[in-house]
Amino acid sequence: MSQRKEIFLLLLGDFIALNCAWFAFYWLRFDSGWSIFKHPAPTDISPALLPITSLEIYLFWMVMFIFFGLYRPWYVRPTFDEVITLLKTLGVGTVILALVIWWDSGDTANIPSNDPRLLGVSYWFITAICCVAVRLLIRYTQRRLLISGVGTRPSIIIGEVEKVRELAERVIHFPQLGYDIIGYLAPQGPVADHSSGPLNEKLTITGLERKGKSAAAKEIPRLGSSDDLEAVIAAHGAKEVLIALGSGEHEKIIEVLSRASRSNVGLKIVPDLYDIVSGQARTREIYGFPLIDINPILMRPWELAAKRMLDVSVSALVLALGSPIWALTALAVKASSKGPMVYSQERIGKDSKPFKIYKFRSMYTDAERSGPQWASKNDPRVTPLGRFLRKSHLDEVPQMWNVLKGDMSLVGPRPEREFFVNQLIRDIPYYNRRHKVRPGVTGLYQTVVHKYDENLDDVRQKVKYDLMYIESMSFRLDLKILFHTAYIMLRGRGQA
Repeated sequence: MSQRKEIFLLLLGDFIALNCAWFAFYWLRFDSGWSIFKHPAPTDISPALLPITSLEIYLFWMVMFIFFGLYRPWYVRPTFDEVITLLKTLGVGTVILALVIWWDSGDTANIPSNDPRLLGVSYWFITAICCVAVRLLIRYTQRRLLISGVGTRPSIIIGEVEKVRELAERVIHFPQLGYDIIGYLAPQGPVADHSSGPLNEKLTITGLERKGKSAAAKEIPRLGSSDDLEAVIAAHGAKEVLIALGSGEHEKIIEVLSRASRSNVGLKIVPDLYDIVSGQARTREIYGFPLIDINPILMRPWELAAKRMLDVSVSALVLALGSPIWALTALAVKASSKGPMVYSQERIGKDSKPFKIYKFRSMYTDAERSGPQWASKNDPRVTPLGRFLRKSHLDEVPQMWNVLKGDMSLVGPRPEREFFVNQLIRDIPYYNRRHKVRPGVTGLYQTVVHKYDENLDDVRQKVKYDLMYIESMSFRLDLKILFHTAYIMLRGRGQA
């Protein structure tokens, strides 16, 4: 099942569950006749108001579910963890609703007043039953589909034959994990030997015995070596790479992670290698079968939601409130030199997707007639007005439109051009890790060093800061970077 279909199914299921819960609560509150509730007379409240109220309630819960990460892909968490998160979300949301809509008073609408605690607990209990039941039904259906081979993720294992066999047996034992092993790659270099087998050799794997039954045998072909990883991923459409190398093979593991990071695939590694990637991994243990997720996004769901809300609100306010200033700035750019007021350029964004970035033009129009170049201190290509715009960072203001559209975030790694990205991916391990998050208008490197990249060494230094930011991402860190950026802008400490 694709991610879009999964999210649509969850939204539909939650819509049904939440509306059923609201109608059930409405019946319990007003029509059940139960003695623990104080009921109004039939003429005191109009049922015609119910459909509008139920829709508002659903929209409220949809925002809450997004905020707490309940629409993330299912394979990143066990079902039990999802149920606990769901119950906690319903608890927080119910408290908010109790404060807003259950402050009912008999003085205003001839409706007898009930204890808000009774109403809150009743509504939470009813909603929890409905939502948990629907979620469990959806997850059960997904598991059955995965077991039957529908919606699985094509996966490759990298390692020596015996380690591949051991890991593949465990994966086949748990088909509900959704890994479809399409082949394996043998390591190259000092760790490789004749035991890796010839190309196209097939391993016959039998899943571990379960409840007295053994899984059906499966043949796994050798697709090449770890040096062929990128080509194999592209040729077979692999979505997951499972690394089964030994803990002493540090250099080979780093090389494999670097190669895999150039493709948009999930990376998993066996637990005994955690010491190599400490700080860049998160353990996932489902059905007693642990794998370590390499390079996850470490921000909590509510922080990701808050980060996006901050992006939208700040970018909209900057564009709207400062529109007269930006209009005058654009006219000044046009009057100071020939060329467009706003400069656009293609950059590489999240998941390596290209997008158009916008800036107030700060260079002469023929600045790159000889091809892409690094910026430099006192760059002669920069116009006199452009120097002021760069020092004050006002040339970046049009990027607020990129933030509003969702191409960028306020805080994140600065996006690069494809020309430089292709070079940097070859030269800098883990460079493509920067493309796992939205690029930013500002970032950790800009607040510490506040200079433009002038050569490859500067980029290497910037990548260190970018990876440091990604590994420690938090809403609090974003706020600190934004406040420090505002201070730099006010002081005019940027590089011209």
